[in-house]
Amino acid sequence: MSTYLAEIAWRRRSGERFVDSRYSRVHEWKFDGGVSVAASSAVSSVPLPYSDPRNVDPEEALVAAISSCHMLTFLYRAAKSGFVVDAYDDRAVGTMTTDTRGRQSITSVTLAPDIQFSGSIEPNEEAVARLHHEAHEECYIANSVRSEILVAGTWRYASA
Repeated sequence: MSTYLAEIAWRRRSGERFVDSRYSRVHEWKFDGGVSVAASSAVSSVPLPYSDPRNVDPEEALVAAISSCHMLTFLYRAAKSGFVVDAYDDRAVGTMTTDTRGRQSITSVTLAPDIQFSGSIEPNEEAVARLHHEAHEECYIANSVRSEILVAGTWRYASA
Protein backbone atom coordinates (compact mmCIF):
# COMPACT_ATOMS: atom_id res chain seq x y z
CA MET A 1 0.00 0.00 0.00
CA SER A 2 1.16 3.53 -0.78
CA THR A 3 -0.11 6.82 0.55
CA TYR A 4 0.13 10.29 -0.95
CA LEU A 5 -0.01 13.59 0.89
CA ALA A 6 -1.22 16.97 -0.26
CA GLU A 7 -1.80 19.87 2.11
CA ILE A 8 -4.39 22.42 1.06
CA ALA A 9 -4.42 25.85 2.76
CA TRP A 10 -7.04 28.61 2.38
CA ARG A 11 -7.70 31.65 4.57
CA ARG A 12 -10.53 34.16 4.51
CA ARG A 13 -9.17 37.59 3.65
CA SER A 14 -9.73 40.63 5.80
CA GLY A 15 -12.96 42.35 4.87
CA GLU A 16 -14.57 39.31 3.27
CA ARG A 17 -17.93 38.52 4.87
CA PHE A 18 -17.91 34.95 3.49
CA VAL A 19 -21.63 34.28 4.02
CA ASP A 20 -22.41 36.41 0.95
CA SER A 21 -20.21 34.07 -1.19
CA ARG A 22 -17.96 37.02 -2.08
CA TYR A 23 -14.67 35.57 -0.96
CA SER A 24 -11.46 34.58 -2.69
CA ARG A 25 -11.08 30.99 -3.78
CA VAL A 26 -7.29 31.39 -4.05
CA HIS A 27 -5.46 28.79 -1.99
CA GLU A 28 -2.22 26.81 -1.93
CA TRP A 29 -1.36 23.17 -2.50
CA LYS A 30 1.72 21.86 -0.69
CA PHE A 31 3.30 18.52 -1.51
CA ASP A 32 5.61 16.35 0.57
CA GLY A 33 8.59 17.05 -1.70
CA GLY A 34 8.43 20.74 -0.80
CA VAL A 35 6.65 22.04 -3.90
CA SER A 36 3.93 24.64 -3.41
CA VAL A 37 1.40 25.39 -6.13
CA ALA A 38 -0.85 28.43 -6.29
CA ALA A 39 -4.39 27.13 -6.79
CA SER A 40 -7.86 28.59 -7.32
CA SER A 41 -11.28 27.63 -8.48
CA ALA A 42 -11.73 27.77 -12.24
CA VAL A 43 -13.00 31.10 -13.53
CA SER A 44 -15.68 29.13 -15.38
CA SER A 45 -16.98 27.94 -11.99
CA VAL A 46 -16.44 31.04 -9.86
CA PRO A 47 -16.09 34.38 -11.69
CA LEU A 48 -13.45 37.04 -11.24
CA PRO A 49 -12.39 38.53 -8.88
CA TYR A 50 -13.00 35.51 -6.64
CA SER A 51 -10.90 33.14 -8.80
CA ASP A 52 -7.42 33.67 -10.18
CA PRO A 53 -6.92 32.39 -13.74
CA ARG A 54 -3.12 32.39 -13.25
CA ASN A 55 -3.43 29.62 -10.66
CA VAL A 56 -4.01 25.92 -11.24
CA ASP A 57 -7.58 24.83 -10.73
CA PRO A 58 -8.66 21.32 -9.65
CA GLU A 59 -10.05 20.48 -13.09
CA GLU A 60 -6.74 21.35 -14.77
CA ALA A 61 -4.90 19.37 -12.12
CA LEU A 62 -7.05 16.30 -12.82
CA VAL A 63 -6.35 16.53 -16.55
CA ALA A 64 -2.62 17.01 -15.86
CA ALA A 65 -2.58 14.02 -13.49
CA ILE A 66 -4.21 11.79 -16.12
CA SER A 67 -1.78 12.99 -18.80
CA SER A 68 1.26 12.67 -16.55
CA CYS A 69 0.34 9.17 -15.39
CA HIS A 70 -0.28 8.01 -18.97
CA MET A 71 3.06 9.47 -20.08
CA LEU A 72 5.04 7.92 -17.23
CA THR A 73 3.47 4.52 -17.83
CA PHE A 74 3.98 4.84 -21.62
CA LEU A 75 7.68 5.64 -21.08
CA TYR A 76 8.03 2.64 -18.76
CA ARG A 77 6.35 0.29 -21.25
CA ALA A 78 8.39 1.71 -24.17
CA ALA A 79 11.67 1.15 -22.29
CA LYS A 80 10.61 -2.40 -21.38
CA SER A 81 9.88 -3.02 -25.08
CA GLY A 82 13.31 -1.76 -26.17
CA PHE A 83 12.15 1.49 -27.75
CA VAL A 84 14.07 4.71 -27.15
CA VAL A 85 11.88 7.75 -26.53
CA ASP A 86 13.63 11.10 -26.94
CA ALA A 87 10.67 13.40 -26.27
CA TYR A 88 7.05 13.18 -25.20
CA ASP A 89 4.90 16.32 -25.27
CA ASP A 90 1.17 16.26 -24.59
CA ARG A 91 -1.61 18.81 -24.89
CA ALA A 92 -4.35 17.16 -22.86
CA VAL A 93 -7.89 18.54 -22.90
CA GLY A 94 -10.59 17.70 -20.39
CA THR A 95 -14.25 18.26 -21.19
CA MET A 96 -16.78 19.01 -18.48
CA THR A 97 -20.38 18.12 -19.23
CA THR A 98 -23.34 16.67 -17.43
CA ASP A 99 -22.68 13.00 -16.74
CA THR A 100 -25.11 10.07 -16.72
CA ARG A 101 -26.01 10.89 -13.11
CA GLY A 102 -26.99 14.45 -14.04
CA ARG A 103 -23.90 15.96 -12.37
CA GLN A 104 -21.23 18.25 -13.78
CA SER A 105 -18.19 16.09 -14.36
CA ILE A 106 -15.00 15.83 -16.38
CA THR A 107 -16.56 13.23 -18.67
CA SER A 108 -13.68 12.87 -21.10
CA VAL A 109 -10.00 13.64 -21.37
CA THR A 110 -8.28 13.60 -24.74
CA LEU A 111 -4.54 13.09 -24.68
CA ALA A 112 -2.64 14.34 -27.73
CA PRO A 113 0.94 13.23 -27.18
CA ASP A 114 3.61 13.99 -29.74
CA ILE A 115 6.30 11.36 -29.25
CA GLN A 116 9.79 11.29 -30.74
CA PHE A 117 11.50 7.89 -30.95
CA SER A 118 15.06 7.03 -32.00
CA GLY A 119 17.41 4.13 -31.33
CA SER A 120 18.03 0.83 -33.04
CA ILE A 121 14.43 -0.42 -32.92
CA GLU A 122 11.88 1.52 -34.97
CA PRO A 123 8.29 1.26 -33.71
CA ASN A 124 5.33 0.80 -36.04
CA GLU A 125 1.68 1.87 -35.65
CA GLU A 126 0.76 -1.42 -33.97
CA ALA A 127 3.58 -1.14 -31.42
CA VAL A 128 2.72 2.46 -30.51
CA ALA A 129 -0.98 1.59 -30.21
CA ARG A 130 -0.04 -1.34 -27.93
CA LEU A 131 2.11 0.94 -25.76
CA HIS A 132 -0.77 3.41 -25.39
CA HIS A 133 -3.17 0.58 -24.54
CA GLU A 134 -0.78 -0.83 -21.93
CA ALA A 135 -0.19 2.64 -20.50
CA HIS A 136 -3.93 3.19 -20.18
CA GLU A 137 -4.51 -0.20 -18.56
CA GLU A 138 -1.67 0.24 -16.05
CA CYS A 139 -2.04 3.96 -15.23
CA TYR A 140 -3.10 4.34 -11.60
CA ILE A 141 -4.96 7.56 -12.26
CA ALA A 142 -6.87 6.19 -15.27
CA ASN A 143 -7.88 3.28 -13.07
CA SER A 144 -9.18 5.76 -10.48
CA VAL A 145 -11.51 7.93 -12.57
CA ARG A 146 -14.77 7.41 -14.48
CA SER A 147 -13.81 9.82 -17.27
CA GLU A 148 -13.39 8.44 -20.75
CA ILE A 149 -9.74 8.78 -21.75
CA LEU A 150 -8.94 9.03 -25.45
CA VAL A 151 -5.52 9.12 -27.10
CA ALA A 152 -5.21 11.02 -30.38
CA GLY A 153 -1.49 11.60 -30.62
CA THR A 154 1.27 11.55 -33.17
CA TRP A 155 4.68 9.96 -33.20
CA ARG A 156 7.75 9.91 -35.38
CA TYR A 157 11.01 8.02 -35.58
CA ALA A 158 14.37 9.64 -36.18
CA SER A 159 17.02 7.12 -37.12
CA ALA A 160 20.27 7.31 -35.21
